Amino acid sequence: MASSLAALKRRISLAVYSDAERRFRGRFANHADALAAVGPGRLAGYDNDETAQVAFELMCRVEQWDYPVLFWLDRVLQDASSLVDAAGHMGTKYRAFRNLLPLTPDFEWIVYDVPAVVRAGRERARIEGLTALRFHDRVADLPETGVLLGSGLLQYLDMPFSRFIKAMPAPPTHLVLNKVATREGESVVMLERFPGSEVPYTVLNRAEFEAELAALGYAIVDQWEIWPHSHELASIGRTTSRGYYAQRVRT
Repeated sequence: MASSLAALKRRISLAVYSDAERRFRGRFANHADALAAVGPGRLAGYDNDETAQVAFELMCRVEQWDYPVLFWLDRVLQDASSLVDAAGHMGTKYRAFRNLLPLTPDFEWIVYDVPAVVRAGRERARIEGLTALRFHDRVADLPETGVLLGSGLLQYLDMPFSRFIKAMPAPPTHLVLNKVATREGESVVMLERFPGSEVPYTVLNRAEFEAELAALGYAIVDQWEIWPHSHELASIGRTTSRGYYAQRVRT
C-alpha cells in the first residue's frame, strides 16, 4: 500500500512538473530582457488586445486561494470607501468578490492595469452597467486609498514593488497580496506562455521581498502558501506562491 501511494505521488509530481515546464521558459535578468526574448510570431506581454481577453471567465471565479484574501478584505473594508486593485485585469476580482464583501453602494473598486486591459475593462464594465468599477493605466493617476489589493500583481509588475508604492499618491495602510511567486534563490524573470503570446513572469527572492515590505514601513501580519501555483522547474528549482496581509506601521 505504501509503495502504491508513493508511486501515485510521484506520478502527480511528474504531471505538475511537466505542465510547469511547458508553461515557463528561459531565465532573464529583468522584465525588458524577457520581453526582448519573446518567440517569433508571439505577442509580447499583456499589453495587447488579444491577451487582455485570455481566461476572463476563469478569473471571475472564487478559488480556494482567494479565501485568505476575502478574510482580510472583509476586515479592512469595513470603513473603507475604495480600494486599488493593482493588476486587477478587467475587474475580475470585483465580479468574484462583490457579493461576499461589505461594499457600500458608493464604494469604488479602482483597477490598475496595462492600457489594453484597461480599454477592454472599461468597455465591458459599461456594457454590464458596473458603475463601481474605475480603471487607470498609470500609477500617477491612481487616487489615494487605504487598501491595495494585488492578486497576481508581483509576478507581472514591470518595476520593483517599492517603486510602485512610492509612485502612488500615498502609501496604502493595508496591503493584501496574493499569488506572489517566490523562491529561496535570487530573483529571476522567466517567460510565461499564453495562447499566442509570452509574458514576463518574475519570481522574487522571498527574504528580499519581505525585507522590501519592511523597508516600506509594513509589518507582515499574516501569510499563506498556495500549492496549486507553486512549481518545480528544472531551470530555477522550487518556487512557492505566497499570499500576504501587511499593515503599515511607520512612515
